[in-house]
Amino acid sequence: MDNFKFHVYTEIFFGKGEIKNLPATLGKYGKNVLFAYGGGSIKKNGIYDSVMSLLSENFNVVEFANIEPNPTLDSVKRGVALCRDHSVDVILAVGGGSVIDCTKAVAAAFYYEGDPWDLVVDSRKITKALPIVTVLTMAGTGSEMNRGSVITNKEKMLKLGMGAPVTMPQATVIDPTYLYTLPPIQTAAGAADTFSHVLESYFKKGEDAFIQDKMSEAVMLTVIKYAPIAIKEPENYAARANLAWASSLALNGLTGNGKSGAWSVHSIEHELSAYYDLTHGVGLAIVIPAWLKHILNEQS
Repeated sequence: MDNFKFHVYTEIFFGKGEIKNLPATLGKYGKNVLFAYGGGSIKKNGIYDSVMSLLSENFNVVEFANIEPNPTLDSVKRGVALCRDHSVDVILAVGGGSVIDCTKAVAAAFYYEGDPWDLVVDSRKITKALPIVTVLTMAGTGSEMNRGSVITNKEKMLKLGMGAPVTMPQATVIDPTYLYTLPPIQTAAGAADTFSHVLESYFKKGEDAFIQDKMSEAVMLTVIKYAPIAIKEPENYAARANLAWASSLALNGLTGNGKSGAWSVHSIEHELSAYYDLTHGVGLAIVIPAWLKHILNEQS
């Protein structure tokens, strides 16, 4: 097993109704909140109203809406401008991986005077970031419990990863009922993303990393069991809960530490979605079968 350092400080509030902890959690960092979300589905399913009812009295809320799937550099710049114009103290990201990824870049770029893309190209330049609190509405990326994010530069046709310890969310609310309204395609895409995270770790080179492999197998078996159930029964609490927690554990370092190797499938998918704007999990599902055919042999 390779040497590694493991430190995850994200506080998790897991379960139905745990959004009640939002005011106290945000209040640790200040009163000026950037409320980031995507295309507006949270306004249809009631999550937006739940958040605003908790924050309206004691916080100054600035909305940062319409963050797109495969978040772009332009959205990052828009978020940074809002933070600076309104002296934001803390960022609240309500959504899935795209929203959370975008806010990580915004949080870091807030303290950087140059082009935010510099931080994507070289994460060593990230020295400070605004605190981030997330409310998960789509399971899959694991961004709610790790420091990484992926940003697309449409001008350069590049999709690259970035991250530093300071971009890890301070806290995350995971309420499985918030995933009930996900369309089947989004549920499937998220499951493919979770599966790919551990699958790629599973086939990394690493001697005697027995416990990591067994944890990876547990995550994969969870996805295999519960993804079809969640697709057929979107309000099945057990299915949503297990998939949500599997998503968080799959990419917080727990299953991959101690094993060296490259993230081949994700790297290939990033090239595809940079050009064709694919849903990330769909792109992974396209790449994985061909990748497995390439790497597997009788011995493996």
